[in-house]
Amino acid sequence: MIGSIVKIHSNFYYANVEGNIIECKIREKLKKEKAEIYVGDTALLEEINYESNQAVITEILPRKNFIPRPSIANIDQVIILAALDQPSLDLMQLDRYLASIRLYNIPAIICINKSDLDDVKGMKDQISSIYEPIGYKIIFTSVIKGLGIDELKDVFDSKISVLAGASGVGKSSLLNMLNPQLKLKTNPVSAKTSRGIHSTRHVELLEISLGNDKFAQIADTPGFSNLKFDNIMPDKVQELFVEIAELSPDCYYSDCLHLEDDGCNVLVNINKIALSRYESYKIFVKEAMEFKKKITFSGQKEEKRIKILDVKDKEKIRIVKLGTKTRETSRKNQKQKLSFISSLDDAYYNGDDE
Repeated sequence: MIGSIVKIHSNFYYANVEGNIIECKIREKLKKEKAEIYVGDTALLEEINYESNQAVITEILPRKNFIPRPSIANIDQVIILAALDQPSLDLMQLDRYLASIRLYNIPAIICINKSDLDDVKGMKDQISSIYEPIGYKIIFTSVIKGLGIDELKDVFDSKISVLAGASGVGKSSLLNMLNPQLKLKTNPVSAKTSRGIHSTRHVELLEISLGNDKFAQIADTPGFSNLKFDNIMPDKVQELFVEIAELSPDCYYSDCLHLEDDGCNVLVNINKIALSRYESYKIFVKEAMEFKKKITFSGQKEEKRIKILDVKDKEKIRIVKLGTKTRETSRKNQKQKLSFISSLDDAYYNGDDE
């Protein structure tokens, strides 16, 4: 039987099988292989007990896509939720989300919540002028006044979506507005820090009725802000900004980072790029340069956990390799070390200089 992982909690995996949520453990073989399983994964289940609603996961089927933060697989789109205020809108944080999603080639839509607040007309126009010209769809919503909810339902309809954003922007409140039966816990913004308080503790894929025969699968995710580009090379960052990627092919140097080089087509056309976007780009490149510096001096070699043996006239055999720390030292190496120590002892007791 095939099921979709909708929640992971305390080493249990909850799979949706034909509308039934089944609690699963993973086969010992997957544990030894240190298989990574994420919400959204499609899994092969065996030993299904419908009376106790339990089963065993024996295999994870190939994914069409995956994002590590929030960790979820096989999605159609990401709705990046921000608020005009309470907490204050951070354009660089919004750019971090957009660039991160673009890194994994997944469509992103911007949803700006709390758009009913006073004195936000100018901010709404600013956001539209920055992001609509580079191809991002923007939806302005308000849970209190019900603004933009129908438009949001159309976006969610018949898709598997991730709702991502910082704490306090109203993710759980918005989901409750889409379907009041969810009754998700919500927390107010902290008066002391002006930041959101976590109400969602784990990633969970919710199946939601949107009314009028519309259904959606939406992943509610924990809010977070510590998202850095410290795992990619600097030249990769330009691909994450569509307006910079379009201008970069005409730079004089093929390896131009668009920071200060003469003949940089991006700098020549800097007036075509929103200042906040370019400032975000420079910060992300700086973070990526730290990563490049780190791996240049420390190396990037990673020991593989699985070894594949190709035996003649037989199927390939997968063997779980022991980690370096768990391997026993060979007798030959032990004898070599003992011989070396003995030589030092002789030199010491005999008064030899060498």
